[in-house]
Amino acid sequence: MNYLQSNNNRYRHHFCIFAKYRINMKREILYQKIAGTIAWQIKTGIWKAGEKLPSLRTISNEYGVSLNTAIQVYYELEKEGFIISRPKSGYIVNYKPLNLSAPATTQPSAQSPGKEEADLIMEVYHSIEDSSITRFSLGIPEDVLLPIAKLNKELTKAMYSLPGNGTRYEDPQGNIRLRNYIARFAYSWNGNLTEDDIVTTTGVTNSISLALSVIAQRGDTIAVESPVYFGILQLANSMELHVLELPTNPVTGIEPDALRKVLPQINLCLLISNFSNPLGSCMPDEHKKEIVQMLAEHNIPLIEDDLYGDVFFGHSRPKPCKAFDEKGLVLWCGSVSKTLAPGYRVGWIAPGKFKDAIIRQKHIHLISTPTLNQEAIANFMENGRYENHLRKLRHELHSNSLHLAQAITDYFPEDTKIITPQGGFMLWVELNKKIDTTELYYKGIFSKCSSF
Repeated sequence: MNYLQSNNNRYRHHFCIFAKYRINMKREILYQKIAGTIAWQIKTGIWKAGEKLPSLRTISNEYGVSLNTAIQVYYELEKEGFIISRPKSGYIVNYKPLNLSAPATTQPSAQSPGKEEADLIMEVYHSIEDSSITRFSLGIPEDVLLPIAKLNKELTKAMYSLPGNGTRYEDPQGNIRLRNYIARFAYSWNGNLTEDDIVTTTGVTNSISLALSVIAQRGDTIAVESPVYFGILQLANSMELHVLELPTNPVTGIEPDALRKVLPQINLCLLISNFSNPLGSCMPDEHKKEIVQMLAEHNIPLIEDDLYGDVFFGHSRPKPCKAFDEKGLVLWCGSVSKTLAPGYRVGWIAPGKFKDAIIRQKHIHLISTPTLNQEAIANFMENGRYENHLRKLRHELHSNSLHLAQAITDYFPEDTKIITPQGGFMLWVELNKKIDTTELYYKGIFSKCSSF
């Protein structure tokens, strides 16, 4: 974990790297699928470092492809660092498996974040525009990972197609085409939603803020993961809420038993169930179901930040807690800020039984959400373009995460611990306790090389 997510000194030797930079964006075609299969065999130890791979002709015959395609397969694997070519010897496995041990379950303390941490957070945000620094400190995709030219066309199209050229207020509930698409997209995780169940917002932070304004009162206690994303701490502090951090497994998130023990103490719960920030943990479905049922039995609302759910590295999208909600107590929050257009500020919330109250609060605080931006995103999401973009983005981020994890294995001290996530933007790293990552941050800023 890095300086930004640090809410007290117990995480001074942790940091989080955001694996967001572009290595090479490409179409997912046949040779890449074959290369992916062989890469998986190498990573799982079927092919070991130093072993010779089958000849190009063997690959051609085995997979029923041309010799040129087989050459592309090995070129791809060589480019990704899995193999090397040796004259007269063929292609040799060059992959070093990750052997770093994983960090243990976190142990929260009662200490609250101080002024030093708050000032450092603002310092990081103010330095975003410094293009001389390679930034790994904020979960914002690099421009080359985004379909900017296509989005610009959709903005222009929206400006000419909307009444008043996009200058009029949007309906308080939000753009109906966008809400319809979000509802249809939710079917990928068995979400039984319609456009009427969804309210658009200006991003997940706004969604969470609206949810807290509806279901929380000053002095209430909110259960969260540990460590918790610093933005959630800022929101809770601004509303004078008590934050109760729970022990969190860096792989599977909060354990249901840990939450069960504090039920009498809490008024609401807020979780990032899929690829959390900063740990990168993803709760198993059985844990999500158990937690939703447990909270429902005590009539405790759950605000779910599912910002990273679409950035999965496996075969299918993990379900959010909302998939197990039967009483309307889960307020599911999402956005395109991490996947498509951070600056457009387009997000949403499916607030269940709190929908009417959420719409009223949105109208009070925002009146409406940006008309042009919502229409442009709705246009882009049509005809499968968003799904195609997500496939490319997931492939790129997965490749980046493997490269970063391998670099940490090769160059960091041997006692370094790391979590390699199954999705999202984050790599959670634990260094020797003697290392102060705040000091490491300032050294990176001074060198203009990188910032963790």
